[in-house]
Amino acid sequence: KNVYNESNEEPFFYPSLSLVHSCEQIKANWPDSPSDYYIIADSNGHAHHVYCHMEELCGSDEGWMRVAYLDMSAPNSKCPERFRLYEENGVRACGRPSTTSGSCISTTYSSKDISYSQVCGKIIGYQFGNTNAVEGNDINGIYIDGISLTHGNPRDHIWSFMGGRQDTVVSSDCPCGTVGPRTAPSFVGKDYFCESGAPNPVDYKFYPNDPLWDGKGCGGIEEPCCWVPGLPWFHKTLGYTTTDYIEMRVCCNQATSNEDVSFSVVELYTK
Repeated sequence: KNVYNESNEEPFFYPSLSLVHSCEQIKANWPDSPSDYYIIADSNGHAHHVYCHMEELCGSDEGWMRVAYLDMSAPNSKCPERFRLYEENGVRACGRPSTTSGSCISTTYSSKDISYSQVCGKIIGYQFGNTNAVEGNDINGIYIDGISLTHGNPRDHIWSFMGGRQDTVVSSDCPCGTVGPRTAPSFVGKDYFCESGAPNPVDYKFYPNDPLWDGKGCGGIEEPCCWVPGLPWFHKTLGYTTTDYIEMRVCCNQATSNEDVSFSVVELYTK
């Protein structure tokens, strides 16, 4: 049960690492280990093939395990099962299947039973129609027009990605906006990003020219939303250790002909 990296034609082995349980432990013992695929063991001794990011990420270079990676600009990339593909002006993104009412759709990412207490990542998305950021206070309901990251069952909040209404003139609906802000649920607190991709007035169409949550293109009434340190990356310290799966859920409280939020890039790491 050696731990090895597969970037070289001749994979190098670490015979003394048969009980290594994390990317962080590999980095601590072998500081020059590159970012690559390794085999590490979970708490039950089962081997798992994982990608370890060994360079700095979210303020730490101590070794992160990648649990999710999707880039819809890459050749042959596909949306997760049941998600609908948007394609316009060279942008490809994944949103809710067509519905005549509010709905959520989700996918989950396994921790491979490897413990973690921190989550780092980014999601880049796009707006369709008239999204309104905050919609409720129930973590199990449609509490945002956007994307939520939670772990486990019952759900515990990690991060929220809200789709604001518009970035100029009337109202952003973002809690961080300066005009017409809505209040984030207490379980969200400040662990969210919010941005609109639509100018004024909002039309019922896909907006491919201003990606969401990338820290760029924030209009006047949502400008503070782009002042968040680290954007587009978020970093959440849980305060405890878990092996829970991570759920990514896309929700909007109206039909897809009126509003939707989609994603084109997803990167999630744990340690």
